[in-house]
This record gives sequence, structure tokens and C-alpha cells, in this order.
Amino acid sequence: MAENFDPVGKVDYDCYQLSVREIFRGIVKSIAVTGAFAYMFYRSWMGFLAWPAVVYLILKKERESTIRRRKERLALQFKDTVLSAAAGIQAGYSVENAFLEADREMRTLHGRDCEMAKEMAWIRKGLNNRIPLEKMLEGLGKRSHVEEVRDFTESFAIAKRQGGNLKDITQRTVALTGQRMEVEREIQTLLAAKKYEQKVMNCIPFLLFGYLQLTSEGFFDILYHNLAGVVVMTLCLGMYLGAVFLSEKIINIEL
Repeated sequence: MAENFDPVGKVDYDCYQLSVREIFRGIVKSIAVTGAFAYMFYRSWMGFLAWPAVVYLILKKERESTIRRRKERLALQFKDTVLSAAAGIQAGYSVENAFLEADREMRTLHGRDCEMAKEMAWIRKGLNNRIPLEKMLEGLGKRSHVEEVRDFTESFAIAKRQGGNLKDITQRTVALTGQRMEVEREIQTLLAAKKYEQKVMNCIPFLLFGYLQLTSEGFFDILYHNLAGVVVMTLCLGMYLGAVFLSEKIINIEL
């Protein structure tokens, strides 16, 4: 039975398949965005020729955002799991039993459907098949693509195989990992306000355009349906998209 068990697991946290609902939501959003741009910059249905590119970019961004949020959840849940396991080791449990006990706490804290609950169910199955704990944790570290998880699992595996003091190593690694995650969380908290400001600033041109359309009807008519106007509006569109792209790069700091 053991030879049929894959200790590496199945979930790669760097991959995600959008659900039908998420795809539908992205398509609706892309239609609205394309319509807004087509009307504001060209006032022509020809602007919808860019719709395939828009829907691709929106679905790509949705997928990347989902992957990032899932990794953040996994990192937080993994830290709580290791903290609970370290407390179990301190209380006298074996390393394997400490992690199994941590599974119950994770289900209480984060729910039965959380990422670590699923991983711990996989680990429990592996232990029943006599797969070494460190091998399964290493697999999780590689699949997670989260630096904190990978660093801990690699350190844990080396200590376990070389007969190191797992109790001290686990507690020291947990402390360092916890400190790093706290710093990252503080940075994300500080950036949250800036991200909100960025979203507001992205909407300002459309709000100004709508205001002028209501208060000064015909103000922009000279910019539509003529070659000079198309060139000017295309340049404006390029500068706007460049500014949005640059602000995204500045705000989305890779920690």
C-alpha cells in the first residue's frame, strides 16, 4: 500500500484553475472595462476589438491574485500549525504525534476546508503508510512556493535526518519564521492604504470625464472620429496604461 502513496502530494500552490463562476465574473468585468475605455477614448464600438486582450489580462490578474491570497493563507496556517506542534513537542509528544495534534487545532482555528487541514490529512495518511514526516513536509515546502514554509521544512528535514535536537531547532525556527511573517504583515498593512489610493487614482480620469460630459456637453467632441483626435486619445490611453502599470509595480512589493 505504501508504494502507491505519493508523499509529495498533489496541490501545487503556484498553479490555480479558475472556476466557471470566476471566469464568468471576469468576462463581465472585461466587457464593462472595455466599454468604458472604448467610449471614453474613442467613442466607437471599434474599441471592442481589444476585448480579447482585456479579458485575457483580467483573468490572468484574477488567477495571480487568487494564487497570492492562497499562499498568504497557507503561510499563516502553516505558522500556526508549527507553533502548535512545537508546543506539543515541548509537552512531551513525539514529533509525528505533535503534528497530528496540531491538525485538530488548525481545523478549529481555520476551518475544516483550510489549506493546512487538507495538507495535514495528507500527512496523516502518509504516516499511516509509514512515509517519513520530513519527506512529506519537504514536499509541502516545494509545492507551496512560499519561502518561509520551504525554509522551515528544509531545516526540519536536515535536523530530523541527522538526529539534531528537534525541540530546540523547531522552536528557534518557529521564532525566526514568526518574526519574519510579522514584519511582512506590518508592511502589507502599511501598503493597504496606498493600494486603496492607487485604485482611487486609477478611477479619477473616468470620474473627471463623466463630470465634464455632464456639465460641459460636447467638450470632448473634437477628439473623436478624426485622425488627429484618434492619435491624441491613443497617446493619452498609452500614458494612462503606463501609469497604471508603473503604480502596480511600485505597490506590489515581493516580500
